[in-house]
Amino acid sequence: MDEKVLISREGPVLRLQFNRPEKKNALDRASYVALIEALAAASGDPGTRAVVFAGDRDFTAGNDLADFRDFLDNPADFPALAFVRALAAFEKPMVAAVTGDAIGVGATMLFHCDLVYASPDARLRMPFIDLGLVPEAGASLLVPQRLGMARASQYLLLGEVFSGEDAHRLGVVNGLAPSERVAETAMRAAQALAAKPPEALRSARRLLRGDPAALLARIDAEAALFARALASPETRERLAAFFARK
Repeated sequence: MDEKVLISREGPVLRLQFNRPEKKNALDRASYVALIEALAAASGDPGTRAVVFAGDRDFTAGNDLADFRDFLDNPADFPALAFVRALAAFEKPMVAAVTGDAIGVGATMLFHCDLVYASPDARLRMPFIDLGLVPEAGASLLVPQRLGMARASQYLLLGEVFSGEDAHRLGVVNGLAPSERVAETAMRAAQALAAKPPEALRSARRLLRGDPAALLARIDAEAALFARALASPETRERLAAFFARK
């Protein structure tokens, strides 16, 4: 079976590339398990100094809802929550290279990354409300902190699409590059981070982010509301309509 996450190294930088191009790199259970295991290994490996997340034509279209449908009655068994908790707790620099679609968790995970590079025409969207769900990955905390309440309402409540260029202007993205050079730009930044004194970098990062307890608590609170929403008739109807369109 083809690997759903391609794992490679360039010196001290670990690259995790989503690899389901036929599904716009949507994340299924196997994808999440591979990502969680890779982050756990990187956390304990002193030779790994930074991690880069990348896609190909698309970053990731978020959860593979067709796969997620099998877990509707037991959402805690789907490893998406474990993945976003791993992001929140990870203590080494994370960099993202974003092209094409970054939808759902594909957008919210960017708020956990230290540096993000994107193509100007990348498409970011957090459409949780449209599916009858609530924001996840700590987005209800991180997005207002980064963008302010007005913009957070625009992108989380209305679920509007915003481009890589918009994200750069808003401060979500550090730099723009043509699609074919985004991964190279992100890797170069990750290598620069990896060359820094590791303990100083870890301490500075912790000071910038603060105590992760509040973020982890918000992730868990979102997850409880997310699970409750999944059990509601309204959300079931919206998901059924989504699958019917597909």
